[in-house]
Amino acid sequence: MKIYIDGKYYAKANAKISVFDHGLLYGDGVFEGIRAYHGRVFKLREHVERLFCSAKAILLDIPMTREEITRAVLDTCRRNRIRDGYVRLVVTRGVGTLGLDPKRCERPSIIIIAGTIQLYPEELYKKGMPLVTVATTRNISNALNPAIKSLNYLNNILAKIEASNAGCQEGIMMNSEGFVAECTGDNIFIVKGKQLLTPPLSAGALYGITRGVVMDLARLQGLEVGEPNLTRYDLYNADECFITGTAAEVVPIISIDARVIGTGKPGSATRKLIAAYHALTKTEGEAI
Repeated sequence: MKIYIDGKYYAKANAKISVFDHGLLYGDGVFEGIRAYHGRVFKLREHVERLFCSAKAILLDIPMTREEITRAVLDTCRRNRIRDGYVRLVVTRGVGTLGLDPKRCERPSIIIIAGTIQLYPEELYKKGMPLVTVATTRNISNALNPAIKSLNYLNNILAKIEASNAGCQEGIMMNSEGFVAECTGDNIFIVKGKQLLTPPLSAGALYGITRGVVMDLARLQGLEVGEPNLTRYDLYNADECFITGTAAEVVPIISIDARVIGTGKPGSATRKLIAAYHALTKTEGEAI
């Protein structure tokens, strides 16, 4: 494996950053998780744009243009002979002092890792999986805005621990007002009649790339897409439920907090969206 760090490629064993990098010391940085399918990097430009938006929000000046980062991602995939895989694109604040001040950091660092990922067992995509709601509240917008895909993921990790302790691989996070925000690493959707509903971004949901793709696909399939505030009651009484994410793709949900969703099996709308998503990944993307 060849890993890109600040314009150079290193073998996995030699790919290192300084212990004084503020990405390590304080979680000061941003990242993107990106998928490659069939020799193409899916929605690469959208991911790069979101990276720059996250960086702007934390006043982090990325020392490369969007076009340069796009080329670097594609080149990293080529060097690692990736046709179907996962890319982690990271920008840290860079090497600084032991103090918080980001102005003391010399220069941001850019890291690109191209490999593979499998979040959930294949069986769950066919049979569906259970979810639980967790006690850890999603970060509020005027503290650490969930729209920023930052290296500080402790809020999500604490929620993930709770879900794991409850015997589930994913957990639902509520916001401070008691509305559904998102899962620990995925966006959440429900189907009710001919409607596809998902929490609004203002509720604490990430600006999910896969989220947006699925919403577009749903409209093409004749579903009415909405973004209302949702409660656990809405989830429990949904006809279908699924989660989305770049790494997760689209995963059917069959129960929430021990309440069976719909028939207890992946629903027809969910199955159609999964098929449409997979079909799209075969034709769209930047050629490696």
